[in-house]
Amino acid sequence: MTSSMTTSSTAAHDVTLAHTASSDLFKPMQLGPLQLANRIVMAPLTRSRAKEDDIPGDLAAEYYVQRASAGLIIAEATQISPQGKGYILTPGIYSSEQVQAWKKITDAVHAAGGKIFLQLWHVGRISHPSIQIDGALPVAPSAIKPEGQSYTDEGFVPMVTPRALETSEMASIVEQYRTAAQNAKAAGFDGVEIHAANGYLLDQFLRDKTNQRTDAYGGSIENRARLLLEVTAAVVQVWGGDRVGIRISPLSAFGDISDSNPQALFTYVVEQLNSFNLVYLHAIEGDTGGAREVPGGFDLQILRRLFNGLYMANNGYDLNLALAARNDNSADMVAFGRPFIANPDLVERLRTVAPLNTPDPATMYGGGAGGYIDYPALKAS
Repeated sequence: MTSSMTTSSTAAHDVTLAHTASSDLFKPMQLGPLQLANRIVMAPLTRSRAKEDDIPGDLAAEYYVQRASAGLIIAEATQISPQGKGYILTPGIYSSEQVQAWKKITDAVHAAGGKIFLQLWHVGRISHPSIQIDGALPVAPSAIKPEGQSYTDEGFVPMVTPRALETSEMASIVEQYRTAAQNAKAAGFDGVEIHAANGYLLDQFLRDKTNQRTDAYGGSIENRARLLLEVTAAVVQVWGGDRVGIRISPLSAFGDISDSNPQALFTYVVEQLNSFNLVYLHAIEGDTGGAREVPGGFDLQILRRLFNGLYMANNGYDLNLALAARNDNSADMVAFGRPFIANPDLVERLRTVAPLNTPDPATMYGGGAGGYIDYPALKAS
């Protein structure tokens, strides 16, 4: 029995290994002006190891260099302003000190042969006064309290009812993104990703559960998409569309969010984004960090077919799902999140069908080197 099982397991391993050898998942590809080593993307991962003043931590360069074999690294979500901060120990991209710290990281990744984008982040209502300057209320499209808790210096505390942004403040939000995009360029990134997913500010404006405005930024789908499109225009003016991607999560309830007609909403959004010639659309397929099931009546492939750039798939992908996505051309690139936490050499492990390290939940957020830069690579193990 044992011998038979071993033979069967070896045969399955050999079949998968043959599939990896023939798949273009591990072959170079073009991303705008950049040539990537493969189609595997390190998804943005909050690790909560920034220092005081939201400066990226000293270990971050080593952390990202260890993972530079990914075709593309999308660095952790990074707040575009103090107002955009939602959690303690997350990095920013709004001060010269932060830019200098990120420059050390991008230089190190480039020296290791990697490519790295920065994810531009404003959390909106997913914050707390204790995290905001002078104890200000978090801002949002509408004054609707989210469910859940904020992670603060005092631990987990209930979220509060945010302040609705005034129409006159929208230009300032757009300028925060523009400045952050300029700072990301100064910090040496290869491009940027606009975070319009997971219940954060831009997603809050898109969804009718969280946006109940009656001005030019609320009501119709066209109005609810207005801020996202203005932000995209500003970022593209800095970078050009061929170095800008965007992340959406049409079906995710993450951040206590939903919409009454997500197919119509995101079909419109993608159609409008095409005018900017963005390099990729990064889609969370299903519920962020949860089930991949897509309810009847919604088709993510409609968005893929509509979008005139590359389609990056994300959410619960393993080797077999990634190989299948390339085999049937349902995705151009595949983003892996948590597997990259414990497997700095994830690309090689997938290519050789090697076993994966298991991440330690206790060290995912906060702390130092432990659970951050000490996971072994194949050669070390």
